[in-house]
Amino acid sequence: MSNLDPETTVGRRGLILKTLETKGQVNVHELSEQFKVSEVTIRNDLTQLEHKNLLIRARGGAIKTDKVTLEMKLSEKRVKNAREKEAIGRKAAKLIEEGDTIVLDSGTTTKEVANHLSRFKNLTVITNALHIAGPLAELEQINVIMPGGTMRKKSFSLVGSIAQNNFKKFFSDKLFIGADGIDVNLGFSTPHIEEAALNRTMLRMAKKVILVVDSSKFKRRSLAVIGQLTDIDVIVTDRGLGEDDHAKLINAGIEVIIAD
Repeated sequence: MSNLDPETTVGRRGLILKTLETKGQVNVHELSEQFKVSEVTIRNDLTQLEHKNLLIRARGGAIKTDKVTLEMKLSEKRVKNAREKEAIGRKAAKLIEEGDTIVLDSGTTTKEVANHLSRFKNLTVITNALHIAGPLAELEQINVIMPGGTMRKKSFSLVGSIAQNNFKKFFSDKLFIGADGIDVNLGFSTPHIEEAALNRTMLRMAKKVILVVDSSKFKRRSLAVIGQLTDIDVIVTDRGLGEDDHAKLINAGIEVIIAD
């Protein structure tokens, strides 16, 4: 039995978090009936817990949160699993061929892919990421295309309707895309809704989709779903990938590449 008193605000909120930890999501109406308080009270509970970064509000309730679902600045992301990301970027870049047109999504792992493109003599890179386009623009042999959009300062990426509409005008041989969370049963996701919408457009315009993610992103979910496993052709990750997730990816027909 829990020693949390459901009749107190602190106790009720503690029990809500326990339920969230077990189920992954909670519903306002169900919590209202469970604790015999108004839905307004429950919504206030969820709002206060969200302010403390303990959950993410969703329609009709809330979903579980952890560090991956909280959006970090690009500078903060760079230092997380840096060695694994560098290895993943180096390995993923080997999938690129001369003459390819590739899309690089914004993110720290896709930036590592960009760091290994100087060997190419003929390559076209389409990206919505300022931190990727800038260094690549200094390489004469690489043609850089930026479809435009509204800049998000946290990620230095261009998003919104302008970006989406312009991405629809380009086909690519390969898309290199990152994610903040991957649940092999539910798909891959990001904390930002506009990023997810743009990513879904990228998926439709690519012949081959390559997900580049370090293993810490598995068994995690963020707010906005980008796509399902069926949208992915290849995953490049590190040796921390669990055996169960590895097996599910293989069974789904995805090529799994482990970076050393």
